Amino acid sequence: MKKKPELPWSQLKTYSVKQRPSKVKKEEFAKPLAPNPGIQAFLDSLPQILAAKDLRAVIAAMAEAHRSEKMIVLAMGAHVIKVGLNPLINDLMERGIVSALALNGAGIIHDFELAFIGQTSEDVAPELEDGTFGMAEETASYLNGAISKGAAEGVGIGEAVGKMILSGGFPHTENSLLAAAARLGIPATVHVAIGTDIIHMHPSADGAAIGKGSYLDFKRYTEVVADLEGGVYFNIGSAVLLPEIFLKALSIARNLGRTVQNFTVVNMDFIQHYRPITNVVKRPTQKHGRGYALTGHHEIMLPLLIAGLLTELEKKG
Repeated sequence: MKKKPELPWSQLKTYSVKQRPSKVKKEEFAKPLAPNPGIQAFLDSLPQILAAKDLRAVIAAMAEAHRSEKMIVLAMGAHVIKVGLNPLINDLMERGIVSALALNGAGIIHDFELAFIGQTSEDVAPELEDGTFGMAEETASYLNGAISKGAAEGVGIGEAVGKMILSGGFPHTENSLLAAAARLGIPATVHVAIGTDIIHMHPSADGAAIGKGSYLDFKRYTEVVADLEGGVYFNIGSAVLLPEIFLKALSIARNLGRTVQNFTVVNMDFIQHYRPITNVVKRPTQKHGRGYALTGHHEIMLPLLIAGLLTELEKKG
């Protein structure tokens, strides 16, 4: 076989690096911090690149929405509650910054237990061995009772549970998101998949009431999404359920002629999953709006975001 001639390396065409477009510039680099910096100094020190740039953009979008009296909605998985962030979220509701909450079914369990006994989150593995997992009596009886009562009165799960906690005289009610929302008149909805939550394992569970309460909340949630124009929507720690519900609610709102186009959506999680990225960040903003994905632990990322927002709001009055 005839040997092929070697490539003429000496004939490679080059150009000056000074003429080449570059995606990273020194002006965007991080800045060293002085001792004991404030939040604003910390944010200013971050590079203007990738997630740090997106974090600033999300803070700016939240500040603009709040100043313009637009919606800021937090849709959250239960892990956000379990890592101790209820006080920060309650403070945002008290300040009139958070306009609405949406939780999955597990959210009401941890929210109730924090109000009832000041602690939550059982150790699943050992309790599963002897069949005691999920068998806490008060958690099931109080929550299933509130859901059934609410369904009979035409009230969704979020409001029903919030009112139950608010009026229950529990020693740690200040820890509850749903109680705070009920007291402040803020929409708080709960979206349930039957069989996913421990309270469904108990004789006190009424499938018809759970279904009715969750459907009433879906309708109330859709009203919230329909008012999202100019606002900010967060999906925090829900990989499947809440992203799917958001997509359906958005389609209903647009189908019925509501303008929901110029808004910001943010997915926050320590792992980025398919549905939140597709159904929250990308599809809803493919022609309008802005979508961001911030990756990190909730117990670090959410306090950082809130600190940045409060600093921004204070800075500009």
